[in-house]
Amino acid sequence: MDKSIKTWNEEERPREKLMLHGAAALTNTELLAILLGSGTRRKSAVDLARELTTHCNGRLDALARHGAGEMMALDGIGPAKATTILACFELARRLAAEIPEEMCTIRNAATVARMMRPFLSDLTHEECWVLYLNRGGKLIGKERISVGGTGSTIMDIKIIVKKAVERLASGLILIHNHPSGNPQPGEQDRRQTEALRKAAAVFDITLLDHVIIGRRKYFSFSDEVASCY
Repeated sequence: MDKSIKTWNEEERPREKLMLHGAAALTNTELLAILLGSGTRRKSAVDLARELTTHCNGRLDALARHGAGEMMALDGIGPAKATTILACFELARRLAAEIPEEMCTIRNAATVARMMRPFLSDLTHEECWVLYLNRGGKLIGKERISVGGTGSTIMDIKIIVKKAVERLASGLILIHNHPSGNPQPGEQDRRQTEALRKAAAVFDITLLDHVIIGRRKYFSFSDEVASCY
């Protein structure tokens, strides 16, 4: 049986449907089918997309955590299709992380969480990032400092302070994620925060906050509270 989408009625084809009604009119499966581009002799692109979403219980956030190998385990999805989907999710993360120019002056943890959540909330390992700010609170740099395991990551205080000095930063904000989804800090988080605060102060640099990103919430040391997005 010919499973090609080309045999469908024109208004049912995902690409044509998008052109006629806009992207918002398409289901997740139909949008994924457009990314996949084609199916196999036995399955259409929509069939493949449906298998992929079913494999992730219909959750895009679950699919976003998949690597190329996991996607390619499904019959009909090879390197080209898998990397296209991965690229799409990475573009989505970067778009979500962009903030309007008028918001580049960071005044609260909510702005930090909005900026960093696309990079950190879906990871299965910990990462440590630093935002560097000038005296007016304007963002002058953003950098990933380290990548760790599922339970911790190394925070090299000397490197963080050195990079802050090189950028002539007056303030910095530390961010890391908890893959468990629970943003509450542990004792090690508190010790590292205090150690960084003291080290930065030697160079007249202020540790403005340490924000921990969870799955749906964040914790701000500055606010000492876990907040929903």
